[in-house]
Amino acid sequence: MRDKFLDDLKDKLPKFPGIHRKDKYFNSAVLMLLCLIDGEYHLLFERRAANISQGGEICFPGGKYDPDIDSDYEDTAIRETVEELGVAKEDIKIIGRLDTLVAAMGATIDTFVGVLEIDSLEELNINQEEVAEVFTMPLSYFKENHPQEYKVRLEIHPSYINQEGKEVITFPAKELGLPKRYTKPWGGKGYKIYLYQTEQGAIWGITAELIYDFVERFC
Repeated sequence: MRDKFLDDLKDKLPKFPGIHRKDKYFNSAVLMLLCLIDGEYHLLFERRAANISQGGEICFPGGKYDPDIDSDYEDTAIRETVEELGVAKEDIKIIGRLDTLVAAMGATIDTFVGVLEIDSLEELNINQEEVAEVFTMPLSYFKENHPQEYKVRLEIHPSYINQEGKEVITFPAKELGLPKRYTKPWGGKGYKIYLYQTEQGAIWGITAELIYDFVERFC
């Protein structure tokens, strides 16, 4: 006799498992754009405007996934790129995607690889509220130069000190009856950070990790 519950469960379980409870993360998508310049492919970068989050840092075009606007993460990457660079959607050709990156700070980044089919960066109409400048770097630079690697220490803190100097407990381990060790920071795992030194400045963090993965696997 067949078990209906197990049959139904088998039908419902994902055929291609994804990221557990992805909705609890800050979900975003970026576009790694390739530009053919003088017969060589370059990567396109933005320098973030000074007055926004992570101002002055170098990144790929992209931003937060909006389920009310975007049908999927590819839509997010293209929409944000169009808004930031002032380029026509038709000038972007998506050729594939990388694995989803789950960052330590609680964000997921879906990265798409595409080609920007324009003759010159002067054709762009940059949104200066978000982007200070746009530049490219030869893909060969990242093939020939290994990034610097650093390890930081990540801990889970069950409390923090607010601006008034008072402790705010966000995870009351003692009241929950958990072992004493969870009333203090725990974890302390090492987390690797990549950094490329370039003439345009440091390219580091998630952007550097995406470049490193792309170059190591596909170039």
